[in-house]
Amino acid sequence: MLKQFLKFLEMKIEFKKKLPTLTFILVGSLLWSLTMVKSGLIYSFGMGFWGPNGHDGVWHLALAGSLGRGTLEIPTFAGETIKNYHLGFDLLLTFLNKVTTLPLSTLYFQIIPVILAFSVGFLTYKFVLSWRKSELEAFWSTFFIYFGGSLGWIITLLRNKDLGGESTFWSQQAISTLINPPFALSLVMILLGLIFLLHYLKKNKIVFLLLTSLSFGLLIQIKAYAGILILGSLFIAGIVSLIKEKDLKILKVFILSTFISLIIFLPFLKSASKTLVFKPFWFLETMMGLSDRVGWEKFASAMTNYKLGHVWLKAILAYSIAFAIFLIGNLGTRIVGIFILIKNLLKREIRLDPFYLILIFIALGGIVLPMFFLQTGTPWNTIQFFYYTLFVAGILGGLGIAKLSFKSNLIKYSLGVLIILLTIPTTIGTLRQYLPGRPPAKISKEELEALNFLSKEPLGIVLTYPFDPIKAKEAERFPPRPLYLYESTAYVSAFSNKPTFLEDEVNLNITGFDWRIRKEDLIKFYDSLEIDASRSFLLKNKISYIYWLKGQRAKLGEGQLGLTKIFENSLVDIYKINPSDFAQRVE
Repeated sequence: MLKQFLKFLEMKIEFKKKLPTLTFILVGSLLWSLTMVKSGLIYSFGMGFWGPNGHDGVWHLALAGSLGRGTLEIPTFAGETIKNYHLGFDLLLTFLNKVTTLPLSTLYFQIIPVILAFSVGFLTYKFVLSWRKSELEAFWSTFFIYFGGSLGWIITLLRNKDLGGESTFWSQQAISTLINPPFALSLVMILLGLIFLLHYLKKNKIVFLLLTSLSFGLLIQIKAYAGILILGSLFIAGIVSLIKEKDLKILKVFILSTFISLIIFLPFLKSASKTLVFKPFWFLETMMGLSDRVGWEKFASAMTNYKLGHVWLKAILAYSIAFAIFLIGNLGTRIVGIFILIKNLLKREIRLDPFYLILIFIALGGIVLPMFFLQTGTPWNTIQFFYYTLFVAGILGGLGIAKLSFKSNLIKYSLGVLIILLTIPTTIGTLRQYLPGRPPAKISKEELEALNFLSKEPLGIVLTYPFDPIKAKEAERFPPRPLYLYESTAYVSAFSNKPTFLEDEVNLNITGFDWRIRKEDLIKFYDSLEIDASRSFLLKNKISYIYWLKGQRAKLGEGQLGLTKIFENSLVDIYKINPSDFAQRVE
């Protein structure tokens, strides 16, 4: 009885010791989750979407819905199979939907973000503590993972007397991690892989080899950028380990991880040569020139003119300055810790073990690749390589800050507080975009009613009206904008649980589909006065439903096209096409 009581007291004392850390991780998780949890809920104006959730979130809902129907068809380009895209997160979302029966939107916006936020913070703390055996280093690394920000807020404060500027230097920062759920999930997998690797290098057991390789190998199907960086860093660290220590363990992890990556990704990879294009320093040029970035137009003009005029000495100097602005601006206060760490490494006060090597090469790869390559369709997508540089910089910066040493504790603590105060403005500025009661985008209650009706109809391809960027631009002044006037999104597919003929041109660009030919055919259909040709278009493309908002229609009448209205409210009309009857009409 006494032993049990003493054991209970030990557990209670241990819990009290860990309570501050747990509270810190919970606070970080809550703040991260604020970028997601308000979206996808019903308000007086309909369903609201904050930040990029009106586009990116809706895309994942559409994709998960398609996977839930047991198909690999891309939901916004009916008849075509998904390609050049990582499906890991969406498969997880689909699986959780089937297991829990909770709506996809609830899982995506309210439940998964909280789990991912807590997992990233907890695993960061766990990894650093297991690796470095220092609670202080673990705390600072976790702090930067949750709150690390750029120095863009300084520019915004001077320019507009306001906090903001998260992506002034192009890259999103820690607070925006969850608006890209595949990225957040990839961080969880990287951290799990690093923790398993710690055990493998210590115990050399095959179970940890398999767990490490599986964690790293699956990354390519969760976030391709992460898979590329982790495999490259494992290869280099493995070679170094083999040469210096005659140790094959990391190379074994690399080989097995690569094998898993190839098996799960190659079937979805098509036209890889067209995915990336060589375009050196595009991010530096646009960062300096664009008004919504640094906006130093004279400098941007000078640097590009030096390059075009082959004035190489001045060009090298100008681009070097721009690169320094890019790096320091994005790293923010994390760079203080990194400088301290580099100083200690040069003094050989720190042993450059395999984990330092892996993290350093992930960071370097995340810098080099976007500096030289852009993605076709959406060029700025390659900045996502740099997200992993910032993630690693958070860990390494935390290690360095923890090594600050002064004779006076007052100076030490004051400096720590100053670093915190200079770090968090980015978080505050970004959260202000997600806290207002009025979001930038919505789906009206009338459209939700129509889409819910359509979701209960038999499966079939839905034809929608082409996205109009001119009307969308005009509607910017009147938020919240309906999604059809916000961006080319997948919302009809996502909320009707049906494939659409053509939606979300943005992601069709990213994944490499030639959607423009289909859009030309669609516009011809809407403009055509030829009954037989228009009916043939609908039959040939296996259209089952037409989803039109009031005022949207073809030049031919519904009767001429052979359409039967199955739903109507004050905003939406839905028509159905019976394939057998329709074929007779065409004949």
